[in-house]
Amino acid sequence: MATFPWEKQLDSTVFYPAGEKQNNQVIRTYLFLRMQILDGKIVSQAVKDELKIKVAQLTAEGKRPPHLVAVLLGNNGASETYVASKIKNCEEIGFKSTLIRMSADVSEKELTEIVQQLNQDDGIDGILVQLPLPEHISEERIINLINPSKDVDGFSPYNTGKMALGMPSFIPATPYGILLMLEHYQLNTEGKKVVVIGRSNIVGRPISILLSQAPYNATVTVCHSRTQNMHEICKEADLLIAALGKPGFVTADMVKENAVVVDVGITRVADSTKKSGFAIKGDVDFESTAPKCSYITPVPGGVGLMTIAALLRNTFNAYLQNNA
Repeated sequence: MATFPWEKQLDSTVFYPAGEKQNNQVIRTYLFLRMQILDGKIVSQAVKDELKIKVAQLTAEGKRPPHLVAVLLGNNGASETYVASKIKNCEEIGFKSTLIRMSADVSEKELTEIVQQLNQDDGIDGILVQLPLPEHISEERIINLINPSKDVDGFSPYNTGKMALGMPSFIPATPYGILLMLEHYQLNTEGKKVVVIGRSNIVGRPISILLSQAPYNATVTVCHSRTQNMHEICKEADLLIAALGKPGFVTADMVKENAVVVDVGITRVADSTKKSGFAIKGDVDFESTAPKCSYITPVPGGVGLMTIAALLRNTFNAYLQNNA
């Protein structure tokens, strides 16, 4: 793997137009040129292209394609968008996809029966129950009910436990997507200081565990709502991962020069200038922070796309495992 940019000697000879060396705009432009985007569009497409070839090989041999089933309750706008994107991507690479729609007032018993039926169907490789669920249904019970061999979201205690022990498992899609992105750009984390803001079970906690394990071997600190001196801790990070769900939380004064910043946040913020009436914002204030970074993910166009690519990779691996 390549070294991080801060391990390289930056060219100290920078030529500015006459009399403009102290011009902040010139310096700012140079810094933006030095920063590189961790492009989720490019990396996710590379993952999908690889999977598309493998699926074509399966069907050419007379085998069925991988099959992902999504269960969607109610008509939450964000959930509708996520599920539609997953189905579209399945079709793009040749997966079979099925969407099961249920009303928001469906009982937990009815949902349980559906999941049990999907567990028993050998023609289904991956089961995705779109979260969040209505308040009257226990997300924990439903997640625990999904067969671990079809838990392509990687949320079950079985897969979480195996992941924590460094054993082969289905990794939650967003952390997996981050790892795929780091690998694509050949960013070596060994021995580096990583700070993760957020400790959720689907992003912060798993990515902190994964990056501390081989082959990543980073020194990881997890920050959360009770962390003291968070600014100072973040400024020590070679790699900063923001996954707390607060738009613009990470500002330039929290990031050290040449750090790599991964923004997991994706929040709809009211914006009357947009046709949709809202803008998508990340947890990082991109405009102020990007000039200090060596690499940074945009929002949108970064981690969100990688999450779907990782889900597809998990589904393909489930297919191979279940049809070995």
